[in-house]
Amino acid sequence: YRSRHSCWTALPIWLLEGQKVVIIEDLISTGLSSLKVAKALEEAGAIVLGVVAIFSYELKKAQDAFSADKVEYHTLTNYNYLIEEAVASDYIKQEDVEKLLEWRNNL
Repeated sequence: YRSRHSCWTALPIWLLEGQKVVIIEDLISTGLSSLKVAKALEEAGAIVLGVVAIFSYELKKAQDAFSADKVEYHTLTNYNYLIEEAVASDYIKQEDVEKLLEWRNNL
C-alpha cells in the first residue's frame, strides 16, 4: 500500500487477515497520510505494528494524531537533530535556531 502526494493505490490482494505490517515513510509532517494508510490496512484485516520514517518535523499535530490513533512511530532523524547538526557544522548560526523552531511550531 503506497501513497504518493495523496494519490492512493489499492491494497495488495496478497494481504492476509492478521498479517503484521510496518508502514515505511520518507517524511512525517502531520502524520495524516500515514494514519490513513494504517486505518485502511487495519480495516483490511492487517495488524499495523507502527510507522517508520526517515525524517520528522516533530509537529505537535503529528504527535497528537499518532497518539490519538494509538499508532507507534519512529524516525531515523528529525528536525531538532537537523538544526543541531546545522549549528555544529556552521551551516547556520545559533541565533537562527529560534526562528527555525518558531517556523516549525507555527505549522
